[in-house]
Amino acid sequence: MSGAGTGAVDWTDRLLEVDVGAVAHGGHCVARHEGRVVFVRHALPGERVRAVVTEDGGGSFCRADAVAVLHESPDRVEPACAWAGPGGCGGCDWQHATPAAQRGLKATVVAEQLARLAGVERDVVVEELPGGALDWRTRMRMAVTDDGRPGLRAHRSHEVLPVGDCPIAAPGALLPVLEREWTPTAEVEIVRDAAGEVHATELFEGARHPELGSGTAHERAAGRSWALPPEAFWQVHPHAADAVVDAVLEGVGELTPGACAWDLYGGAGLIAAPLAGRVGDGGRVVLVENDPAATAAAGECLADLPAVQVVRGRVEKVLGGLPGPPDVIVADPPRKGLGRGLAGELAQRGAARIVLVACDPAALARDVAALAEHGYRLEGLRAFDAFPMTHHVECVATLLAS
Repeated sequence: MSGAGTGAVDWTDRLLEVDVGAVAHGGHCVARHEGRVVFVRHALPGERVRAVVTEDGGGSFCRADAVAVLHESPDRVEPACAWAGPGGCGGCDWQHATPAAQRGLKATVVAEQLARLAGVERDVVVEELPGGALDWRTRMRMAVTDDGRPGLRAHRSHEVLPVGDCPIAAPGALLPVLEREWTPTAEVEIVRDAAGEVHATELFEGARHPELGSGTAHERAAGRSWALPPEAFWQVHPHAADAVVDAVLEGVGELTPGACAWDLYGGAGLIAAPLAGRVGDGGRVVLVENDPAATAAAGECLADLPAVQVVRGRVEKVLGGLPGPPDVIVADPPRKGLGRGLAGELAQRGAARIVLVACDPAALARDVAALAEHGYRLEGLRAFDAFPMTHHVECVATLLAS
């Protein structure tokens, strides 16, 4: 049964007894059995567990769920949710760990990704946000069962679990959604805004059908009030927006009045607004965003800031026509990151600083490595536990030109 890498191995449904090693990116830990790597969920470093193999492609690794803990980590706790654990909801990864241990695991992952992918050795601290590990998720998406009941998907599966609640959801966010039936096999996009209003939109066959709420989400961050369509991007944790803004401004530093700043993937203008204060009346902040709902919101919410210019389009398409050169670039790209090509193009603009906002440590590390090829070095890094109970972590990295 050893045959690692031969393509002949299939351990699916096999019960293994393994010693659990280090945490890995993605919400699992690494174990080894008969020469193969086993990525084990629902375990913690230092534990000995029995694990059932859930996926096996026949190569050098497989995936498994811990179903019994033989030697328990002192960081292990009882999950707050009955749906957490093997065969349950895939939304949470670390409900079986204390919040402090979760932050430590995430810090390890960020540091490991930077070392392995960017060659940067750095101690990382993941900062706790106010409010605790539950009741924080203000935006989420539910799937709908064949009989019209909303639920959450099992891990790496299309199976819909018709849950009755979610302990990480913001208070009151799910009740009006769970009380009604929805179109079978649809999805439901849910937003509970800062005013406490719940907005729910049914997504079915490529169309959006608003079902609950006024259609305008009201948020408060960066010292301003925001009114935007519920589908426009906004931070999921109620305290994450201000934390990210503070970290970005720390990375940007003081700017000379009249400076030019680029805010790429700028959404509704959360970061552009305080940047306008840094560049002054004679400066310019160029916000680039492809989402029409977000750019429309940015135009309205930032109408009092003449320094801000909103450009709608894909960053890589409009980059050559942006006013500049920029003194500083702030970028909050999708989960996949900038990518090597776009990182190189940004480096060629000659900004003294590039500040990256990233929710995926691997993508961040790859972008840090790509910018290093053009003379940028990682100067500052802050990480926030903006997604408690999950493996996700929000990072703000500051890179300086050599």
